[in-house]
Amino acid sequence: MRTTQGWFRDTTGGLPRTFWYLWTGTLINRLGSFVLVFLAIYLTQERGFDELQAGMVLGLWGVGGAVGTTLGGTLTDRWGRRPTLLTAHLGAASMMLTLGFARDLWAVAVGALLLGLFAEAARPAFGAMMIDVVPERDRLRAFSLNYWAINLGFASAAILAGLAAEASYLLLFVVDAGTTVVTAAVIFLKVPETRAVAVAAPGGAGAGRPRGALRTIVTDRVYLGFVALNLLGALVFLQHISMLPIAMGEDGLAPTTYGTVIALNGVLIVAGQLFVPRLIRGRSRSHVLALAALVMGVGFGLTAFADAAWLYAMTVLIWTVGEMLNSPSNSTLIAELSPAALRGRYQGVFSLSWQIAGASAPILGGLVRQQAGNATLWLGCAAIGALIAVAHLVSGPARERRAVALRPPAAPVGEVRPPAPQPAEAAATEAAATAPAEPIEPAAEGYAPDATDPGRRPVAPVGAR
Repeated sequence: MRTTQGWFRDTTGGLPRTFWYLWTGTLINRLGSFVLVFLAIYLTQERGFDELQAGMVLGLWGVGGAVGTTLGGTLTDRWGRRPTLLTAHLGAASMMLTLGFARDLWAVAVGALLLGLFAEAARPAFGAMMIDVVPERDRLRAFSLNYWAINLGFASAAILAGLAAEASYLLLFVVDAGTTVVTAAVIFLKVPETRAVAVAAPGGAGAGRPRGALRTIVTDRVYLGFVALNLLGALVFLQHISMLPIAMGEDGLAPTTYGTVIALNGVLIVAGQLFVPRLIRGRSRSHVLALAALVMGVGFGLTAFADAAWLYAMTVLIWTVGEMLNSPSNSTLIAELSPAALRGRYQGVFSLSWQIAGASAPILGGLVRQQAGNATLWLGCAAIGALIAVAHLVSGPARERRAVALRPPAAPVGEVRPPAPQPAEAAATEAAATAPAEPIEPAAEGYAPDATDPGRRPVAPVGAR
């Protein structure tokens, strides 16, 4: 009993109250995430669109998401985390209702485009706010808890969405919009703004205002290399949505079997994700990410030899373990590689890699499968996983050096008063006090206030590695 209580305290204790409000909003929002789960079925069965038209609508959702992550990242840094989150959630709720009542193809297409924009615009703001409020030492636990809530909510949503669809497809959109509004209410009532306020410089310019943000990001080879590795990993991971059901169907397995098999992913994450922080605590992040990529590659690679439901289930369980190792390490590393003044934009660039993968994975997977065969596709996924693992090991030291360079200096434990000067020293002390001060060197360029630190946070110069 004591062991269980100690584990629970180590996993959940000591996190800021604002984090738990964000966590609650995530869980509520994911519990109602009905629309995306059933959108393809809704468009073809309820609205009577053909597969090409349904694919176009889903593609427009992805285009809107790519624009939303970019726009949301910029607004997060310039406007603030809280107003960006509130606007994105309220806009998404409005677009869900609009999409639910839309009938013509053009109206559905526009609704999907705008819904993707608003829904994805919230991600950079949420990620930046999580980094703002959670101290570095607790981020691994915090991101694991948040990832657990996402999967718990999504797994529950898939079941609830099926029940709601039996009553009315419109109910899917109404409930999804309602939970999004509730999340916005939690943020409005309980979550304050966390963005650091720009400090006015003597010349009148804001010292905390990011300058040359685009140039900083496009020349940050360390971060862009990390994003590129995430893009490759996402191209492999997202095959479970596009090519896996096709492969199972060709082996004579019913769609319900695919649903049961893929549900094991969420079940394993909900059951085991909270144990991951203790498992990987203190270990090299590059080694953990390399192992995660290798395990995911093996899991997807074994799909080439699967021909029965239990074999497909085994492959899903294997690559899910890789996913569980990857997610918290990924999130903490993004947090440490993002300069405080550009956290929103850096989060947006990372989210953009997922949007690109979401649009490209089914096309590339289908092309490889059609031209080279099913086995080549899955064995190719294994090869990409091995390549990513090697790349993490090679690029890891440069990332860790960057993380150290961006890390805030340790705050002083407390003020130490010097001993009172003795009478013999009083004259010397007075003379030192009245002596001309030595020239003070100007503050290093690139320092910006950080919402989580009492001092100032160093920002690496452009292009530093």
